[in-house]
Amino acid sequence: MTDFLAGETLTIALCWRLERRDGVAMGFTAHDRSLLVDGFRYRAAPGVVPSAVEAALPAERSAIELSGALTADAITAADLRAGRWDGAAVRLLAVDWTDPRRFVELARGVLGPVRLERGAFHAALQGLEGTLSQRITEVTSPECRAELGDRRCRVDLSLRRQIVRVIAAAGSEITLDRAEPAPNGWGWGRLRWLDGENGGLADPILASAGAVITLAAAPRFALLPGTRAEIVEGCDKSFAACRDRFGNWENFRGEPHLPGTDLLTRYPGE
Repeated sequence: MTDFLAGETLTIALCWRLERRDGVAMGFTAHDRSLLVDGFRYRAAPGVVPSAVEAALPAERSAIELSGALTADAITAADLRAGRWDGAAVRLLAVDWTDPRRFVELARGVLGPVRLERGAFHAALQGLEGTLSQRITEVTSPECRAELGDRRCRVDLSLRRQIVRVIAAAGSEITLDRAEPAPNGWGWGRLRWLDGENGGLADPILASAGAVITLAAAPRFALLPGTRAEIVEGCDKSFAACRDRFGNWENFRGEPHLPGTDLLTRYPGE
């Protein structure tokens, strides 16, 4: 399958597949015509090229830079600015364009934050080395280190998510068609847009009061009244909220009673 890499006449085409976190997948190739590789079509897009791709990637390389001109029907400036491509999964292939059944994977990883510069996008492909450099052990903290509803928290979110509609929007403050289930019940939660230009994007919620929520930032695109979204309750990760609001203190993943470093600065008798 890789003998085409050693021939006297090379027939190599670079292909890369990008799959966004919302499931949208696109394939591109530097060849002058589209290729069907392993059942997936890679469209001819010679303006998009990965830089510094070598047969054996040096261990010291932490990322491969991907860059290229924007195409209106594939990767748009609006989607890039909205962050739709941040964190997209990427596969980079070398393909025999005379027989696309023969290919070899050169690299895989995820895209870092995408930036726009003079009408072209740039992003680093972060591979296994970046994953290995991350901290894999936890440190103690008074707050819970689990995420609400995950396998460690175990709170059932099926009854804590609902579909809402926008009544009005002013910057990061959104008025919905229903009120929160508890004081600041949607604070630290998540809003995922189902309609309109923001469809598929998600925004963290900082706070809620009645039917008004405050997002961490204003939505990327303008909102129209009636826009639907899925809203999920949040948790401030305190032991009190875990115990009193969710009745889930047995699964609390923090150390609320562990003395902090301020213990060293206290005077006797305090």
